[in-house]
Order: sequence, then structure tokens, then C-alpha cells
Amino acid sequence: MNTSLSTNNLFIPSSPLPRVIIIGGGFAGIEFGKKLSHEKFQLVMLDRHNYHTFQPLLYQVATSGLEPDSISMPLRKIFAHRKNSYFRLCEVLAVEPDKKLLRTNIGQLTYDYLIIATGSSTNYFGMENIMRYAMPMKSVPEALDLRSLILQNIEQSLLVDDKKIRQSFLDIVIVGGGPTGVELAGALSELKNHVLPNDYSEIDFRLMNIHIVEMGARLLGGMSEKASEKAQEFLEDFGVKVWLGVSVTDCNDIEVKLSSGGTLFTKTLIWTAGVQGMAIDGIPPASVTKGNRILVDEFSKVSGAENIFAVGDVAAMVTKENSHPHPMVAQVAIQQGRLLAKNLNLSLRKKPMIPFRYRDLGTLATIGRNRAVADFAFVRLQGRIAWFTWLFIHLMQLVGFRNRLVVLVNWMWSYVSYDSAIRLIIRPFIRRKKLQEGQ
Repeated sequence: MNTSLSTNNLFIPSSPLPRVIIIGGGFAGIEFGKKLSHEKFQLVMLDRHNYHTFQPLLYQVATSGLEPDSISMPLRKIFAHRKNSYFRLCEVLAVEPDKKLLRTNIGQLTYDYLIIATGSSTNYFGMENIMRYAMPMKSVPEALDLRSLILQNIEQSLLVDDKKIRQSFLDIVIVGGGPTGVELAGALSELKNHVLPNDYSEIDFRLMNIHIVEMGARLLGGMSEKASEKAQEFLEDFGVKVWLGVSVTDCNDIEVKLSSGGTLFTKTLIWTAGVQGMAIDGIPPASVTKGNRILVDEFSKVSGAENIFAVGDVAAMVTKENSHPHPMVAQVAIQQGRLLAKNLNLSLRKKPMIPFRYRDLGTLATIGRNRAVADFAFVRLQGRIAWFTWLFIHLMQLVGFRNRLVVLVNWMWSYVSYDSAIRLIIRPFIRRKKLQEGQ
């Protein structure tokens, strides 16, 4: 039990209950927090944002389909009625396992159990120019920046005489043919075909090109070949130019160089080609594996550390049964968070923990109106049925009744009117700021 007061600088009250600190309010973090017994543990959640983000719909914020508050939920609201639960807005700096101490930018705090659910960040694979000029989309601020940049570039295209420069303001290059890249390409195509022509009568949007560049042999490499074929067919029907077996080797503020030797000209380069874990300082180096993920056993316990666990994208669970870590997707995070909470509840009753077994509930991707692909264990769907399935599942997974209602209304209006009404440059994107932040 935690009895230390001298290291409690976060103003968390002392308690006879074991203190559990969880870092991160993503899918794994909130599922863990909801399932952990608030009668038997003191829960402290730390995050650099005060809200949970439903990341699968971030691309709709970036493409003017949804406002960010409709896919976000205040973390304090999620745990508002749970006893012995606390939240602190901060940046975690490091953990000192030998002292059971966590250091943050607002102070330090001891723990009895530490749960690392820090998620993932964009992986630029060491390419500095990509990091400098490409737009990521892993958070609400990044999605808003991307929305602003797309609209700003279209506005700017009206103010230049040079045809090549004007075209670069209109064209968009998406790197990465996974679900995020495919869904983003589909949403941008709908904007191009149905929405933007109503706003900009001076522009012939038939000249606007949307490219998706994938280094693999097919789109949606984690799904079935049939899903990949249909996704490519849907995108090409929308006019998207699909580049397969090609990678991006370099870029500047107007050119994207391809491994094939070709060059694409764009002022809007979107990077969805890779992610990496967000391991924290102080974890034993031997426990941090490729992709900056933390090695854990089948109980999510960090190798070489006492009472430290990792769940979600940051965790690399390697066991005798699974030689490769689980995919970095929401369902893995949700299931790991729930089971770890159950196991800690069991541990206080001196009962054995249950090993994690991932249950693959299926994979879906939408490619615009009435077009989606879905792979489930016993059935594979394409087209309108898959699209309605995608809508239902994502609507039900949103946190909070208000968010579900707002998103449903927005989707219904967009379907009926062919309009994405949130085409607002609320916070103009300035690349100079991005460079100064070293993003």
C-alpha cells in the first residue's frame, strides 16, 4: 500500500488503498479505468490532454465532416462518479522502477502499480524532410491543422499565376495504404466531387489529383485480398490515383520523390505510413523493442520491472504462442485494458491472473458513401452492406450518448445533402510553427 507523502507533489490524497497510476487516456486507458475496482484501488490517470479521442474518426475532422468535440470526451467526465479516482493534466518524464516513483512536469508520485498506456505516435522512419513537411494525423490538433492546410491551400491556389504552383496547391498526396490512408482518400474524393465545387466556382476540380502511395503490393495489407481489390476499385472509381509497390524517398515543400524515380507535386503531403510506440524513459532498455514498444508477457507485465504493466499500442506482447506482437489497433487496446483491470481485481483476492488471448472481431474500412469493406471471421462484406455495418459499429463505439447523437445527425445530414458543413479555418496552420516545434 502507498504510504509516502514526501514524494506526492501532484496533490493526490494519501490512501490505505493500493495506488494505481495509469498513463494515457486512450482506448486501453479508459477501459482499464472503467473496469478497475474503485472500492479496492486508488486510481490516478495522467494524460497530456484532458480528453479521450476516438481516433478512427479523426480523418472526418480533417476532412470537414465532424467537429472535434463530437469524437472527444473529457476524461474527468468519464470517471466523474467513480470513488477514489483522480486525473492530472501533465507530461510524464520518466519512471524510477526501483523507487516505484513516477516523475512528471508538475511533480512526482509514488505508485503501487504503474500502467503504461501511452499509445503510439507517427513514425517517419528517420526521414527528416518527411518529418518537416508531411502532415501527420494522430491527434485532434493534428487533424485540425490538416483541415486548415487543405482549405488554405485551395484558397491560395486562386492567388497564383504559375500553373505548376497552382496545381501543387490543389493536389494531395497520401502516403500509406492502410485503413487510415484509404478512408482519408475516400473522404477527400467526396469533398472534391460533391462539396468543394459549390464553394469555389472559379476552380475546375476535375483537375485536382488525389494520390495514395503504398509501398506494399496492395492496399489494406492487413485485410483479405478481396477487400484490397474492392477498396482499390472504389478509390479509382472516385478518381484517386493509386501507386502500389512505390515508397516515398524524400520531399520538400512542393515535391514528393518516389522510389520509382517519379515526382509528385503537392503542397499537401499527408503521412499515414507508420506508427511507433511511445515508451517512457526509465523502462529497462532490454524491455524496449523495435518500434519503441515495450515487451510484455501474456499478463501485460513489463519484462524486468516489478508491478509495471503496458497495454495498447505501446505494448509488444511476445509469448511462446505469439512470436509477433499484436497489431496496433483499437480492439487490442480495449481487450488488454479490460483484462488487466480484471486481473488486478483478481490479484487482491489472491486468485490467479488470466493470460491474454486476443479475439479478432474483424476489420473494416470505409471508402466514401455506400462503399466499404469488412472482414469478419465467417463473412466478408463489400459495398453498401459493409458501409452500414461500418457506420453502426463506429457509432456504438463512440464514448458518450451526446457524441453518438451528434455524429449520427451529422452523418444523416451529409448523406442527404452531399455537404460537409464544417469547412472552417478556425486555427490557421503555419508551417513555421510546425518547424519550430520540431514535428
